[in-house]
Amino acid sequence: MDLKFSDREEAFRQEVKAFLDEAWPAEKRGGKTDFTRENYLGWHRKLHARGWIAPAWPEEYGGTGWTPTQRYIFDKECAAADAFPILPFNISMVGPVIYTFGSDEQKERFLPPTLSGDIWWCQGYSEPGAGSDLASLRTKAVRDGDDYIVNGSKTWTTLAQHADWIFCLVRTDPNAEKKQQGISFLLVDMKSPGITVRPIITLGGDHEVNEVFFENVRVPAENLIGQENQGWTYAKFLLTHERSNIAGVHQSWRALDRLKKIAADKDLYGDAPSLMEDGDFVRRIAETEIDLTALEFTELRALAREESGGGMGPESSLLKIRGTEIQQRISHMFLDAAGNYGLPFQRELGHNEATEGPDFAVETAARYFNMRKTTIYGGTNEIQRNIIAKMILGL
Repeated sequence: MDLKFSDREEAFRQEVKAFLDEAWPAEKRGGKTDFTRENYLGWHRKLHARGWIAPAWPEEYGGTGWTPTQRYIFDKECAAADAFPILPFNISMVGPVIYTFGSDEQKERFLPPTLSGDIWWCQGYSEPGAGSDLASLRTKAVRDGDDYIVNGSKTWTTLAQHADWIFCLVRTDPNAEKKQQGISFLLVDMKSPGITVRPIITLGGDHEVNEVFFENVRVPAENLIGQENQGWTYAKFLLTHERSNIAGVHQSWRALDRLKKIAADKDLYGDAPSLMEDGDFVRRIAETEIDLTALEFTELRALAREESGGGMGPESSLLKIRGTEIQQRISHMFLDAAGNYGLPFQRELGHNEATEGPDFAVETAARYFNMRKTTIYGGTNEIQRNIIAKMILGL
């Protein structure tokens, strides 16, 4: 595999870097995050105005026409600049489902506002009792003339408090022979009467996820994607896109680089040696660098396969497993670097307003707690190992 960028690719990298230098100000760099709706949409719309909001979409639907290598370069430079990620629900999840399986009318209606950010989507998959075993979902949609009547609930719905629409898996045939059958993919306006959103506050004190309840919610049948009872096929297609994006190789390299600088700062530890003088910590750093390098090569091989005409297959499960384990490992080492300054705090009580110690330590514990989810969402890593066993090893 040739790992060198061509002259054209290097020129593209410089173009991306110049745009980020202008559009993503220095005060937003340094790993600090403030994922408000306004901040997210502000960055989303800057990318949309540049024509760079959907790197992997076909050009006919508003994509960039970039090669997989150009997409890799773009993601790497965005991570280096600490830029906000592109809204995954819009661009990596429901958008590809709509342009692949939706009707012409649905494409015309939903794709432009999905690209521009005029619609903010959230994902209605997991339910109480139907997370890893998603096919056991019980939210039902019953046909009533030109509508479906939806009843049930979804949980762990990320940023549903900001969302305009939700894409849902619903059961339309309760008598299907297999539980993966009888499921449909439905687009639902979050302003519909009968929808209630209730926050779930995480261990870090964040309002990131929610419960969403549906009580006799009327949804026009024209919002059904594809064919009734074929939603499981569309859900698997979406999850393949989601899992490959969860790996976060570039973001992990950026975090690891920041961690090494923090751990080498002697001023943080008084008279004690820095962590980079501790043999065990240095070993953990080295092991993580080795694993992250191997993961990056795996991602590059997947990109090379895609560039030669192949699609993303079960390797997305490999990327998801190792990528999320590395993310958790790095968050743990950040907590070690913070020491007692990383003690948990509660935002709602204002305990973080007068914290002592280095700036990086303020949210270290909250991030550590939050990162426990990465091996669970998008299909737990245990489920990914089952997929690998079946699709790659033939077991």
